[in-house]
Amino acid sequence: MELTSCDTFVALPPATIGDRIIFGKNSDRVSDEVQEIIYFPALSHGPGRKLECTYIEIEQATETYAVILSRPSWLWGAEMGANEHGVCIGNEAVWGREAVCEQEALLGMDLVRLGLERADTAEKAVNTIVDLLEKYGQGGNCSESMVFYYHNSFLIADRHEAWILETAGKYWAAEKVEEGVRNISNQFSITTKIDREHPKLREHARDKRWWDGEKEFNFAAVYGNLDPSMITASSSRYCEGYKLLNKYKGNMTSETMMEILRDKESGINMEGEFQTTGSMVSILPRDFSLPCIHFFTGTPNPERSVFKPFIFVPNVTQILETNSPTFGREDPVKKKPRFQSKPDRRHSLYRKHEWAMEVIESDEETGRIILEKMRILEKEMLKEMESVLQNKGLDVNRAVNLFSQCVKNEMKIYQLNVGSE
Repeated sequence: MELTSCDTFVALPPATIGDRIIFGKNSDRVSDEVQEIIYFPALSHGPGRKLECTYIEIEQATETYAVILSRPSWLWGAEMGANEHGVCIGNEAVWGREAVCEQEALLGMDLVRLGLERADTAEKAVNTIVDLLEKYGQGGNCSESMVFYYHNSFLIADRHEAWILETAGKYWAAEKVEEGVRNISNQFSITTKIDREHPKLREHARDKRWWDGEKEFNFAAVYGNLDPSMITASSSRYCEGYKLLNKYKGNMTSETMMEILRDKESGINMEGEFQTTGSMVSILPRDFSLPCIHFFTGTPNPERSVFKPFIFVPNVTQILETNSPTFGREDPVKKKPRFQSKPDRRHSLYRKHEWAMEVIESDEETGRIILEKMRILEKEMLKEMESVLQNKGLDVNRAVNLFSQCVKNEMKIYQLNVGSE
């Protein structure tokens, strides 16, 4: 199988307009996998509590932060998301010389959610993930419809900086990014600039004879078995993403990031057996008097989806329209042997969007109207969010229902043009 993954991007001043950090990710997954947008409030947990992740049980933290997640609806973790402190995380599948672990442990997607729930800065999220990696390890099947194992890389951002964290089993390297642009995809990208690392990263490489201990240590070359001169020179999606980021460097906005995620020629907006099943763009202002704004699609193909804004405020309305059905202990993921059947996990927005896309394919004129109204809705929301950031005026009552109302408005576009189920 061709190695398939996602793409995650970050742009920091001076690459952006407005003294903001812009984060973006496309989640490329098996084409029929449903991705839901789900909110979890901040919670206090008693001492000694346990937490059931996708496959294993771990110790629960005493406090967890509020999070908004875009996640494959069959698992506990998430492909991408943000927390109430403006921390954003996205993960990628990566492969290298270190063997992937098939034994069930924490999935990379579990680590995304755990990092968001437990860390109020990007660097603390790095600490959280590597500590959990050391204690519990990473492993297990990453799909409910096929056999799919991989290591993980992470792009973690907050209002001040970003970190790249790349893992190979329990070993890892991290690079701090303080300005400019950076992206990760399905290959190791940390080379010789390593700001933090597993204490035995180099010793393990020497023991495996991947590194002689004398040449300059290059993580991507040593652990990824990749010619370092090819990292930004090949035609991979990583390289195409790198080119697009640099094309817009200095003028990056949330809209520009959305255009990158919609780019088909580069393969970043993926189609086929694997496709872009969900997308996210976040605006992280360095001015703490301004809110962070997180846009999610909750539907496949960002070119034919609406980016809808979410802002953390007290008493956020639960987002029922993008929450998938739950099956409790009867879920085929929970029962052993696992994955013996596959239930219908489509949420309300997914169903309406799926139906509308069929109309777009079969009726050119109606399809044109639907897409035009989708773009109008998105542009209205972008304009409203920019006004919030420019005028420093957030209507909290409006923000409580912001994402949910936008989802309802999107569903009305589909219902108006294609009828109702």
